[in-house]
Amino acid sequence: MTSLKVLVQGGDPLDPTPSQPAAVGTLQAADQPGTGRDSLLAMLEARSVALVGASPRPGTFGRRMAEEAAKSASRPRIYPVNPKYAELDGRPCLRSLADLPEAVDLALLAVPDAALEEQLMLAAEVGVRSAVVFGSAHERRERVATIANSARMALCGAGCMGFVNVNRGLRAIGYTEADPVPDGPVALVTHSGSVFSALLRARRRLGFTLAVSSGQELVTRTPAYLEYALGLPETRVLALVLEAIRDGVALRRVLARAAERDIPVVLLTTGNSAGGREMVAAHSGALAAADGGWEALARTYGVHRVNDLTELTDTLELFAAGRRAASRTGLATVHDSGLERTHIVDMAAELGVPFADLAPATVARLTDRLDPGLVPANPLDVWGTGAATRELFGESLAALAADPAVGAVALAVDLVHELDGDDSYPLAMLDVAAQTDKPLAVLSNLASAIDLDVAGRLRERGIPVLEGTRSGLLALRHVLDHASGRGRTGTAAGGASGAGGDLARRRRGAAMLATGEATGARLLGLLAEYGIGVAGCVAVADAAGALAAAETIGYPVVLKTDEPAILHKSDVRGVLLGVADGDQLAAGYADLAARLGPRAVVCQSISAGVELALGIARDSELGPLIVVGAGGVLVELLADRAVALPPVDAVSAAELLDGLRVRKLLAGARGAAPADVNAVLAAIAGLSALAVELGDELEALDVNPLICGPGGAVAVDALAVPRRRDL
Repeated sequence: MTSLKVLVQGGDPLDPTPSQPAAVGTLQAADQPGTGRDSLLAMLEARSVALVGASPRPGTFGRRMAEEAAKSASRPRIYPVNPKYAELDGRPCLRSLADLPEAVDLALLAVPDAALEEQLMLAAEVGVRSAVVFGSAHERRERVATIANSARMALCGAGCMGFVNVNRGLRAIGYTEADPVPDGPVALVTHSGSVFSALLRARRRLGFTLAVSSGQELVTRTPAYLEYALGLPETRVLALVLEAIRDGVALRRVLARAAERDIPVVLLTTGNSAGGREMVAAHSGALAAADGGWEALARTYGVHRVNDLTELTDTLELFAAGRRAASRTGLATVHDSGLERTHIVDMAAELGVPFADLAPATVARLTDRLDPGLVPANPLDVWGTGAATRELFGESLAALAADPAVGAVALAVDLVHELDGDDSYPLAMLDVAAQTDKPLAVLSNLASAIDLDVAGRLRERGIPVLEGTRSGLLALRHVLDHASGRGRTGTAAGGASGAGGDLARRRRGAAMLATGEATGARLLGLLAEYGIGVAGCVAVADAAGALAAAETIGYPVVLKTDEPAILHKSDVRGVLLGVADGDQLAAGYADLAARLGPRAVVCQSISAGVELALGIARDSELGPLIVVGAGGVLVELLADRAVALPPVDAVSAAELLDGLRVRKLLAGARGAAPADVNAVLAAIAGLSALAVELGDELEALDVNPLICGPGGAVAVDALAVPRRRDL
């Protein structure tokens, strides 16, 4: 037996080969203890399980845990552990983990928090390779993690409901769930135990390969579970319900792999991202704080972010059906109500769901079939006389599905219980399903009116039933977006900072940041090295220097304080615009020097234009984020911003710009000349290059404002906050 003391001191680990290829051919070892190949496989595919705290008493957690483990189709060797009982369900009940006849793969710890450390320590001592901690481990979390990491144990929890490996037939849970849990293409990881149960019990045709309630993820984290799930050929959709980014590098790697394999990832987040925990003085940090990390991940890897559980389940059901839309296509819908059709048109416009423009041949085909007075259009209202409903709806759906511009088709009816027994709608859907491989769905406007029996029969035949107008339209938009690759700007699997680029330039920039000299004119000079247009600017320390600089630059000029402690110059009246001559400059400098200090910069005046803000904000898990938004005094008032992970090229920079409300101003508003958008894109790409080379040296960087006009995009002020290495 290897003692925990030896493990902590660096003796032979329980998992001696964490970096070897996985048995399933795809699992990669992570850098952190507890996520190595052997320990993770031991947990998720356990062939032997110790049930610590198992009980024969009905209604107890220990009883449910034992019952659920016994339902495992994989038939693992089960060892109940509880000193109060001699046997349990025909099996000897061991007094202690020390009495195990073998080093088991997995221990389920249904014990009070007060006993948790002792039991986990004992599990490590006897060679248990993984564990599930159901309790909250309150005030013991750090010590629990240390024990598991030292022993190279995978650990699910704390504060979790465990997991069900449906693909391998293993149930490691302490609450009663369906038996069997429906199998299918979805791999679920959720930080919420309630969401775990809700999704497993939902009346939807989802089906899972793996479902994990990962809780606090003290040791084993979301990316490890996802890496395993992607190694299962049956996994075709990833579902994530997360409250924090943990192990951002590994998460980027696994999302990149999902994108490369064209596996949809559907994500619901709650709370603030990691970037929101550390506010910095720069505007970019404030703008990225709410959920900038999540937004950047979604943009880079084409992750489908949803707003609530209804949208999540509608989207998962649609993706789980397995049908995929072709690229650059739109939606087509068939209705039995003119008002509901208008309602859907209104909501689709609000949500940005595109309807397909029908080909002339499709219009002609519909014209031949519709009742008199009905217009062949998309969306299509086909309710006329009510005769031959199955044939009319089926043929209309088929005509739309056959149109090359249509990517997905929905029968937008409420699917109510038909009191006369009419089953025309479900039969029409089954008819068209046999004629096309495009995504199909019933789109209901009222979840509480759906006939659950009819919906169940459709779902059994692979036809999703979407349970709300808004959530259903959003789900259909996700399917169309996935086909077009919308939002997916790259598949880089790791952090972008520090590597590549111009080594000499990087060294100069790093030295400036380290010595606190990246301010004023020097910082603008650094931006210029990355291809960002900047205003001419000269640092001065006295009135004579200011006058000489103005003569060189040419009046009118801008005078600004350059005192390092002043982060936002306008807040302290530290900026003088349109200084027309030497007398104004001398007076202005005297005022600034007296109030704020002698250090100042004299800068070139730039013609007015649309003001943007560019920035770099550091996320504690993901590293540097690129932030683009409305600039000047509007930077925080509007909070109009987009966030991305570097590297960002001109194409992905254009996507960032297109997502901003201020984008319309760049095209020219109310007679104004349009700005040079290519210069704006070059500035964003230049900032990305700076983030790649110097991101590890920065806590944040602001370029605000970037004045954009017909003659280019010019940075007139910037602020750098060097990274604090003590964090």
